[in-house]
This record gives sequence, structure tokens and C-alpha cells, in this order.
Amino acid sequence: MAVRIVLGTQWGDEGKGKIVDLLSANADIVARYQGGANAGHSIVINGSKIILHLIPSGILHDQTLCVIGNGVVVDPQALFEEIESLAANGITTDGRLLISDRAHLIMPYHQAMDAAKEQTYKIGTTGRGIGPAYVDKANRTGVRMVDLLNDDVLVKKIRDNVDEKNLILKNIYNQPTLNADHIIDKYREYARKLQPYIIDTSFYLHKAIQSNKQILIEGAQGTLLDMDFGTYPFVTSSNPISGGACVGLGISPMVIDEVIGIIKAYTTRVGSGPFPTEENYEMGELLRKLGNEFGATTGRPRRCGWFDLVVARHAIRLSGIQKLAITKLDVLDSLEEISICTAYKCGNKRIEDFPADVTILEQCEPEYTTMPGWKTSTREARTFEDLPKNAQKYLQTIEKMTGTRASIISVGEDRNQTIVRDA
Repeated sequence: MAVRIVLGTQWGDEGKGKIVDLLSANADIVARYQGGANAGHSIVINGSKIILHLIPSGILHDQTLCVIGNGVVVDPQALFEEIESLAANGITTDGRLLISDRAHLIMPYHQAMDAAKEQTYKIGTTGRGIGPAYVDKANRTGVRMVDLLNDDVLVKKIRDNVDEKNLILKNIYNQPTLNADHIIDKYREYARKLQPYIIDTSFYLHKAIQSNKQILIEGAQGTLLDMDFGTYPFVTSSNPISGGACVGLGISPMVIDEVIGIIKAYTTRVGSGPFPTEENYEMGELLRKLGNEFGATTGRPRRCGWFDLVVARHAIRLSGIQKLAITKLDVLDSLEEISICTAYKCGNKRIEDFPADVTILEQCEPEYTTMPGWKTSTREARTFEDLPKNAQKYLQTIEKMTGTRASIISVGEDRNQTIVRDA
């Protein structure tokens, strides 16, 4: 396959970092198409953990060039902290990282607005300014990477935006105002440092596709956080589904060869919003403990529950997913019984498709089928046949009920704790 998309099928945190890292071994280019530093992709290599927020997970392979597409909103400070962290681990980004000249920048006033609004209307954001940056993008007042290369444009945009945001911060949210001159000085310095990375990445990818380069496209967050098809308004501010890759990178849908959906063997979410299979008491706490379910970006505890086939089918349909990569199977190793949600019951109605109305979703009760656990470790398995019979049956049930093959199965956090059937 020349061009493949890897994306999350639940509420994020599915283990995309590990799978992208694994598949990047055979990729020439890994490109990120949406989100910002609110993403946290964790990769463990020989027991050492690396967490990436903006830079694509392919950066850990020396032969791979990484692209941050126009659909990503970039916090320069977070980006340079990440570059320095990689350098401390012996990984260089020099000549290996490109950033779209059309990508929008996260500014200090975006973070101030994010924090202020979250106090009034709690969504459960990471507070990193992602949503307000996308608001300015849609409002046609955003600062783009290309603006860093034109000082007159940069200064005017910052002053105009700071004037507007200060009025809102002071008069609506009763928060401190910001100094435009300080922001201008900081972003002039960023301009100097970012200039070598900035190019037209859409054209670059077009030429790479024409040259039959192996390209892996990396999504952030997950399908149920999609702006249009997630649990709105408890969503992110971009489109993690496969269609977002074309807009977020400037490539044609005609060039996409394959879509791989990453899905946990159970379900988690962070922040507010409906979660039909959530386990609030002992089982939820046990899954959180066994899976170490705390956000890589925020450290917040994740809400945990059983595998949800309604969610899975929704994600598969929206993105045309052809293969599943099932992660964290080993988290279920010690359980006596394992449940799978096959549909929702809302009043007298049985629902098999994912409803748009969150008020309906909040009233839905999951219908479960229960399967016996396997009560033995899967962490040493390297083929499907190595897995306990009940683990095989669990995976086969998911395959049958989604109509999608589990091509990759993760049985541990390390890169080598993976069963690859046909990737």
C-alpha cells in the first residue's frame, strides 16, 4: 500500500502512537492531519517511554520524514519542547520534519480564552488553546505559519487579535488581559526558529505520492470526538475521521489505499459527555488500574467501560475502515468474564446505530453479551495461535460483529509486544 490512514475509533487514547510507530518501520513519510498538542501518543521501546504531542510518531525511525499538515494547530512552545525532548533521547528532527505553511498557530490568547471559557462552560478540554485556535481559523482571523515569514502581517494580526480578545477576557470573563508587544517579540523569535521547517506540504505530499513513496497518515483523538460525528458538543474542534485527512493534508481521496482503525479491547474516554458502556464502580476502577488509564497529555484519569460495538460499527462506516488494530488485549487477562455491548436500549427502542442527540445517548442502556475470560497472560503471545482460546474467541466475536478483520493485536505497551497478522 502506498498511502494508509491510521485513526482512532473510540474517544481517543486507543494506542495510535504504538501502532503508527510499528507501521512507520516501512514508511517513507508519516503525516499528521488534525488536532494539536492536546493529543498524546505514547510509545514504549525496550521499556523506555516517549510521549509525542505534535510530531508524528514516525519520528522514531531514522528513515522516516514527518509532516505536520495544514489541519493541525501548532503551539510553537510545545513543539520546541518536544524537539528538545527527542534530542535528549538521541532523536533528531533536523531535515526530518516539515510543517505546512497553511497550518494555524496557537497563540497565548487562545490558551487564555480556553481556560476562561472552561470555567463557565465545562467541556473537559485540555486547556491548550486548541478550540479557540480553530475558532479563529473559521472566523478568518487566525495566524498561519506563512504569516511568520511576513513581519508586517504578523504584527498586525497579533495586535488586532489581542485587542479583541482582551475586551472579551476583561469584560465577559473578568480575567487578566494580555500584552501584544510581549507576544510579538516571542513570535518573532519563533519565526526565526520555525522558518527552516515551513513549506507547502500539500505539494510536497503530491510529489511524494507521484513517486510512489510509502506514506502513513496519522490521526489524533478519535471518531467519537469528531466535530460532526462525535458526541457533540463534547468533542474536539477538528475531524479525526478519514475524510479529515484529505482536508488536513491537501490530498485527494482518490490516493488513499487503506484505512486502519485503532480500537481498544475495552473502551475509555476523558472529559465530559455521554459514555453508554461506562463502568462507574469496581469494574471501572479495576480497568483503570489494570490499563494504567491516565491521560498522556493531561494525566487525568480516564473513564473506563466495556467494548462497544455500536461505537465500533459507527467508526468503521464513517471512515471506510478495512482493518482493525486491537490494543490493550492484555489488560483483560485477569478477568473472569468480559462483556461486549451489542446494541443500546432507549426506552422501548433498540438502537444499533449511534444517535446524534446526546440527550438520547445519555438515556441509553447497553445490551451486553458476556463471554468467559481467559485468566492467563497474553503478553508473550506473538501469533494469533499463541493466544488463549477464549481470547481468540473474544477477538473473533469482534471481527464477526463488525465485519472487519483484526490485523494487528497489541498485548503490551512495548513495540515488540504485538501480533501482526497482515499489516
